[in-house]
Amino acid sequence: MSTVGEARNAPPQFITSHANRSNSNGHSEPLIDSIDVDQIVISEKSSWKNLFAYMGPGFLVSIAYIDPGNFETDLQSGAQYKYELLWIILLASCAALVIQSLAAKLGVVTGKHLAEHCRAEYEKVPNFILWMLAELAVIACDIPEVIGTAFALNMLFKLPVWIGVLVTGLSTLMLLLLQQYGVRKLELFISGLVFLMAACFFAEFVYAKPNASEVLRGLFVPSLKGNGATALAISLLGAMVMPHNLFLHSALVLSRKVPRSVRGIKEAITFYTLESAFALTIAFLINVSIISVSGAVCGSDTLNPQDQANCDDLDLNKASFLLKNVLGTWSSKLFAVALLASGQSSTITGTYAGQYVMQGFLDLRMKLWIRNFFTRTLAILPSLVVSIIGGSAAAGKLIIIASMILSFELPFALVPLLKFTSSNTKMGQYKNSIIIAALTWIIGAFIMIINTYYLTSSFTKLLIHSGLNTVSKVFAGIFGFLGLLIYVVAVLYLTFRKNRKSMKPLLQQSSDAELASVGNSNLPAEATNNTLYHLPREDITSMQLPNRTPDKDPVLN
Repeated sequence: MSTVGEARNAPPQFITSHANRSNSNGHSEPLIDSIDVDQIVISEKSSWKNLFAYMGPGFLVSIAYIDPGNFETDLQSGAQYKYELLWIILLASCAALVIQSLAAKLGVVTGKHLAEHCRAEYEKVPNFILWMLAELAVIACDIPEVIGTAFALNMLFKLPVWIGVLVTGLSTLMLLLLQQYGVRKLELFISGLVFLMAACFFAEFVYAKPNASEVLRGLFVPSLKGNGATALAISLLGAMVMPHNLFLHSALVLSRKVPRSVRGIKEAITFYTLESAFALTIAFLINVSIISVSGAVCGSDTLNPQDQANCDDLDLNKASFLLKNVLGTWSSKLFAVALLASGQSSTITGTYAGQYVMQGFLDLRMKLWIRNFFTRTLAILPSLVVSIIGGSAAAGKLIIIASMILSFELPFALVPLLKFTSSNTKMGQYKNSIIIAALTWIIGAFIMIINTYYLTSSFTKLLIHSGLNTVSKVFAGIFGFLGLLIYVVAVLYLTFRKNRKSMKPLLQQSSDAELASVGNSNLPAEATNNTLYHLPREDITSMQLPNRTPDKDPVLN
């Protein structure tokens, strides 16, 4: 079997994460034995200053909450229903904070991310289906980024949307080029552009002066009035709480060298939660300001005919007029630049999530450019067809559909996360409290109920108005409701299936014991493989920071 040094000297295009990591005696070795790999090491001393060392994963995850999919759904929500759907943003943001903190806790406590837990827990068929659904979620997340980038190119260079969709394929090469300067610098630059647009919306929010009482009522009084409100509410949920983010967050936290004491783990959980709360609060305010500006401007009685027409069919390609009070004639260009930045920064998170999903479910890892190209190609195909046939308006509707797909897929990532983090055999003393467990299951049940209601009602209306004869309607109804039944049964299976794999929290005492036992050849592979999950995870770090390669082979002790 090849050594770590040989693998790095001639890296294959497909790499198994754990295979081939053995010494000459055939025993497993920890992933972190290299003194050359840059690591973020958390001090053993308890201090609030440690918070800065933990900052990073939450902000990277929060980029997905201000991506083009969010902007599209926010704009349409404000234009069509003014402030009535703000409560969905508040609910989704609170749910996102709780759920993302659980994802981070799962990684910190166990040393494995969500996809790896799924592979260990479920049989081959359920695991494969969950992997396919996770990959579909990554692709569905990439569709708004493709279309958003195409809209941005249309505003900047007057390129037709369908040509812009094709050009987005080149963004993979651009990202790889910029990553050579350090992915953190790239993320900081792109996030700066996104927050620049946020500042513009905040300024426009002040200028538009939306009715404060109506905004507060929209935030705290649930309402779903009018045709299409439920669909838009589901797309808002899908755009805010994305399933691939759960896999992403649980993996990103593994890049830190967290003290493996009880106190160290509790501090890590606390600081990761605070970091996520700060990042998601910023994302929440951005989304609220976009909806409020859209609602205030499109609900104004002083709109000229052109702006009124834009509000009646509002999408990302027409939204720059909302900022003209602040930016004047530069509104279109700056909005396009920020939209381009939003799409590309979200591409980074999608690429990482795809890497972790594939590595976790299949124990397989692609090179970043192959992974990015694979996801982007599958996202380009439907975007290209829709933009050619229906133009920018249809492309904008595709963003809504993609967000709805994310909402429908959320239970297949959320339910395993809730099951794992509530399990005493996996989390030990760090398992969810009764209050947190009840709250998260209520959130999951709400998402499931609203998804099922929308699928049932929409499919029924589609059948009634389809124009098919009676026999065709009967057969279509049978197949349609059979699919809905399979969806519900699959979620119920994940919900009520008992966890069968136990795993103790990765504490320093157990880690030392495992390391001491590695030399015992009588131990089963499952036992020795636990030593692979010492933090920080080198395989996770190398996927996140591909430009970091050690100058010499790591030393194997």
